[in-house]
Amino acid sequence: MNKDIRQDKIMGSRRFSNYFWGFFLFIGGISFLLAGLSSYLKINLLPFTNTENLVFIPQGIVMMFYGTLSLSISLYTVLTIIWDIGSGYNEYNKIENLVKIVRKGFPGKNREVLLTYPLNNIRAIGIKISEGLNPKRTIYLCLKDERQIPLTPVEQPTAISNLEENAADLAKFIDVKLENL
Repeated sequence: MNKDIRQDKIMGSRRFSNYFWGFFLFIGGISFLLAGLSSYLKINLLPFTNTENLVFIPQGIVMMFYGTLSLSISLYTVLTIIWDIGSGYNEYNKIENLVKIVRKGFPGKNREVLLTYPLNNIRAIGIKISEGLNPKRTIYLCLKDERQIPLTPVEQPTAISNLEENAADLAKFIDVKLENL
C-alpha cells in the first residue's frame, strides 16, 4: 500500500436496515393487497385472518391502495439495494495532488458520480455534529470557495470519538486544519 494514497470505502444502500424495510414493506404490501382483493372477491385469500367481512368500498379499496403503495416502495428499496446506490470511495492522492469522490448513482448515462478537487483547493476538514431527533455527525471537505462536500455516508450516527479520530487522521494526511462547523 502506498503511503501517499489513502482510499476510504463508502457503504451504499446494502445495509441491514434497507434489507429489513424492503422485506417488511413487501410482506405488509402483499397482506394489504390480498385483504383488499378478498373483500372484492368475497373469498378469504389470507390464511391467518378472515377478510371476507370487509366492505370493498371504502375499506377494501383503501387496503388495496395501501398495499400497492407499500409494494411500490418495497420495489424501490430492493432496486436501490441491487444497484448499491451511494456506494463508492473517497481517494486522497498526494502523488496526483487530487481528492476523488466516487459514488454510484441510479442506472443511466451518469451512473457513476466523480468529483475531483486539487489538494491545494482544500481549506480544511470540517466536522458537523447536530443532536436531537435526527442526529447527524458528518465530516466535510471544506474548499477555499466556501463549499462543503460531505465525505461520510448517510447512516446511523457514529460515535463522536470515532468521527473526530477519522477527521483528525484525514486532516493530518492531507495537511490541512480541522475545524468545527
